[in-house]
Amino acid sequence: MKFDLAVLPGDGIGPEVAAEGVKALEAVGRKFGHSFEFYSGLVGGAAIDASGEALTAETLRMCRGCHSVLLGAVGGPKWDDPLAKVRPEDGLLALRKELGLFANLRPVKMFPELVNSTNLKPEIVQGVDIMVVRELTGGLYFGRPKKRWQTSRGRRAVDSMLYTEKEIDRILRVGFELAKHRTKRLISVDKANVLESSRLWRQIAIEIGAEYPDIELEHMLVDACAMRLIQRPASLDVLVTENTFGDILTDEASMLAGSMGMLPSASLAGIPGDKGITFGMYEPIHGSAPSRAGRNVANPIATVLSCGMMLRFSLKLENAADAVEHAVAEVLSRGHRTYDIVEPGKSPIGTKEMGDLIADKVLAF
Repeated sequence: MKFDLAVLPGDGIGPEVAAEGVKALEAVGRKFGHSFEFYSGLVGGAAIDASGEALTAETLRMCRGCHSVLLGAVGGPKWDDPLAKVRPEDGLLALRKELGLFANLRPVKMFPELVNSTNLKPEIVQGVDIMVVRELTGGLYFGRPKKRWQTSRGRRAVDSMLYTEKEIDRILRVGFELAKHRTKRLISVDKANVLESSRLWRQIAIEIGAEYPDIELEHMLVDACAMRLIQRPASLDVLVTENTFGDILTDEASMLAGSMGMLPSASLAGIPGDKGITFGMYEPIHGSAPSRAGRNVANPIATVLSCGMMLRFSLKLENAADAVEHAVAEVLSRGHRTYDIVEPGKSPIGTKEMGDLIADKVLAF
């Protein structure tokens, strides 16, 4: 089969890790007889430097014309002026909104070989396998009014956590559908003791839960969830939460897997399991890490696993997705580590070397 894929390397280490994702996909193509055509475009700071815009209409058209999108990372100190009218993150938010990518899936899985690579006790992180479903196109990031202004009493700013019934309904259904194929447990995360939008969220969760009688539904306040992630993370399975909460919780949860460099993500325009191709954008959850750019040290595993999610959720190539995930596990089982997950006293390997090893294991699958 032939697939057209947009590749947006972005800024900092983005181009380096994206290249290793492409390498893994090329290995998949050779192994399984698929053809991937890659189309490159600019986003974030690189796009601002080239055009003055964080996302050009040309790049957006290219993405819309492809089966899926692979993104590296955006941002960096060069563009980090709080008074700037255009910021790299504007391009990322525009992609999510314009492409209708409302469902962000962030799996947090502990590879057994890395139980000693976290700051937590091995018995705490052992067996962690969580799927966080983050609403991606609503809430504080997109709500209106959103502005800053000057008053006689000083400067003010406002952001609005706005949600519609439709937005809440569709993201909760993604969570329920995923829970059906896991342990049939779903935790809806909110702040219903304080926020009106969260009270609506909880009410709709209860209503939809009645349509899924085989799924155990639990409601959890976001602060309690933050504690549970550290206290008993292995007790968690599918979490569904709004945009800002999901962003913060998954950054915290990345430490359960050893490093942000281990966490992939999928941003989808539909519910997983729908027939046909579900358009999506795939990216590691980490940032651009500009201080490590160009040094061949970044961990590409999150990007490679994001490609595995692309194969599974968008391109419906289950065997190929299995091959990518198996390849990562095999490389880790043989003791290969980048700087962020290496054990004390051992030497790390580089970005390209890790990518080569994973691609070789894909071919040997």
